[in-house]
Amino acid sequence: MERPPLTKRLKRYLRYLLIAGMLRLLQFLPLATARTLGMTLGGWAYALAGGERKKALKSLARAFPDRTDAERDALARDAFRHLAAAALEVASARALEAGLESLVSWPDEDRRVLEAALAKGKGVVFVSGHVGNWELLARRVARAGYPSQSIAKETSDPRLTALVEDFRAKGGVRSIWRGQEGAARAMLRALRSGEILGILIDQDTKVQSVFVPFFGELAATPRAAADLALRTGAAVVVGFCQRDGEGYRLTMEEVPHPAATEREAAVQALTAALSQRIEAAIRRAPEQWVWMHQRWKTRPPQDVPPALAGAPSAPAR
Repeated sequence: MERPPLTKRLKRYLRYLLIAGMLRLLQFLPLATARTLGMTLGGWAYALAGGERKKALKSLARAFPDRTDAERDALARDAFRHLAAAALEVASARALEAGLESLVSWPDEDRRVLEAALAKGKGVVFVSGHVGNWELLARRVARAGYPSQSIAKETSDPRLTALVEDFRAKGGVRSIWRGQEGAARAMLRALRSGEILGILIDQDTKVQSVFVPFFGELAATPRAAADLALRTGAAVVVGFCQRDGEGYRLTMEEVPHPAATEREAAVQALTAALSQRIEAAIRRAPEQWVWMHQRWKTRPPQDVPPALAGAPSAPAR
């Protein structure tokens, strides 16, 4: 494999040093301080990161065309503030170690959803999105003693990937890096062992995908969750960790396998059902999603009926 140019390698190394240094410093912050600092930094990022701000506003215009420019601007600013606060809350590792259960509430009715799914004995495909604080979701479930692993995407720098893996492992979160050798076997092994396998499916990434409705428009959505569940018979649970006052609240729902007997139709139906739950969670608190992500970047082929989205598909912009 050809090595990247020296300047790129140097930038990656400096980025790694910066992130590693920040994690070492931020781990000592109290949660309230981390949250306040994150909100401030997020506000600055919204003001200074013009390119990301434009992406967020463009996404919000597609999702909420009925809202005014001022309303979408306020939503985008709040999204930047929330995302930065959530990141710093996760980074305040020592405070999290001591106060995770009080920070993230898990009502009994939602815990019973997960336990009932696990009791079926075929593992659980746990689906979520970049909603609220997905890192705390994984930590809360792992801390409670449920055997679980999460599928994650490697960074462009192996040192940074190792840093992230170690940071998550210290919080009890085990990772399966999707691009590494043996990742598919590890996913199947986890489910066949009766474990929880977490996966986020709300982004347009370079993985096998199907087009399903998302805010009234077809969006390329990873199909891995549906494929794994249908192949293994694993139960499917969708869940979120969304901000609730000064803390977070977990919500969970089991999603039944579709009645369709043809495999592709079943994958399509299950992926659409999961995407619908993610959209509903975003609508509950739209400031808690990553609007700077270009969710509708990949356009469907011409032979996909626009009616599948429940509304005419908007032209690419």
